[in-house]
Amino acid sequence: MNVEIMSMPVPTQTLYETDFNLWIEQTVNQLKTGDLTNLDLENLIEEIDSMGRSQKQELGNRLDVLIMHLLKWQYQPDKRSNSWLSTINEQRRAIRRLLKNSPSLKPYLRDNLQDCYQEARLDAATETGLSLDIFPLDCPFSQEEILTTGFMPD
Repeated sequence: MNVEIMSMPVPTQTLYETDFNLWIEQTVNQLKTGDLTNLDLENLIEEIDSMGRSQKQELGNRLDVLIMHLLKWQYQPDKRSNSWLSTINEQRRAIRRLLKNSPSLKPYLRDNLQDCYQEARLDAATETGLSLDIFPLDCPFSQEEILTTGFMPD
């Protein structure tokens, strides 16, 4: 009995999938030289889109951490530490850098402040062991206060 084995075509892997760094170098070179014909446009679009999402995610994460520490500072005055203060200062610096490099993120910050506060509120309750009900439902700090160097809630 003769059995013929049919082979399925093996999808070819792109440079993007096999060596991401080399793909970046090649893509940058193609853009610099104007070689748009051979450009891996589909993956380039995906990477640029991903960069935008990544910046928004970083901003949100840093805002969560900052607000959580402000809440801990306010609601656990007997446990205040230089470590908390350092974290607050670092998050403010990082947020300022993000906004300086990408001013278009400012509306995202404003529009997502309440959502970030809700995450920070949950994290603060978890970290402090205090009841979630202790923390106000709405953010007790203005955006300006949150971002202002030296502002510390009482």
